[in-house]
Amino acid sequence: MPADPSLVQKFKIDLTLPSMKRTLTSLTTLVFLTGILWAQTTLSDEDRDKAIRHLKATQSNYLKTVKGLSGEQLNFKPDAASWSVAQCIEHITATEQSLFSLVEATLQNDPDLSLRSEVKLSDEEVIGIMESREQKVKTRPELEPTDRYQGVDNSLDEFKAKRKSIIKYVKSTEDDLRNRYFDFPFGKVDAYQIILFLSAHVTRHTRQIEEVMANANYPDS
Repeated sequence: MPADPSLVQKFKIDLTLPSMKRTLTSLTTLVFLTGILWAQTTLSDEDRDKAIRHLKATQSNYLKTVKGLSGEQLNFKPDAASWSVAQCIEHITATEQSLFSLVEATLQNDPDLSLRSEVKLSDEEVIGIMESREQKVKTRPELEPTDRYQGVDNSLDEFKAKRKSIIKYVKSTEDDLRNRYFDFPFGKVDAYQIILFLSAHVTRHTRQIEEVMANANYPDS
């Protein structure tokens, strides 16, 4: 006796239902995982190269500016309220370490695409804000020079070691630095921009050092 076509059709449908459920579950999982991947983006090659070039350039110009200075030149102060070159050097090193700790702090939080629109400043504007000497800002007490490294040579060694580690990090990191954030007084920036900010900080104080060296009473040697 031939099978009832309606029963055969029903039987086929019943057989395919578990497969359909598995397929739908797999698709849902794939969409979810894809969303996670989109939310955790790594640096583009362009961003990575830009940061490395900036970090290397600001370091090179800074070290060239302070190379070969005598003790008298390093410790000269234009006036009682001004920093010497040696004090600028110490501050640069202390701030380098402090600012990179902000990058590390952002990594304690998951990337958040919903906050991306709150980052209003371009990378170039962030760099410009830090590099400009037009508006003088008093540093935080913990970043004031106190001879914490016990000499200029130690300050410079600490700086070079920290800058080397930051460049190494930027070269290899898979962290999502564009979707993690920090709130500065001038606005929200992403973690990548903090790295540009700390790089530009060196330029800001290299310019301060050049101002000291341009003083009429600056020692010739």
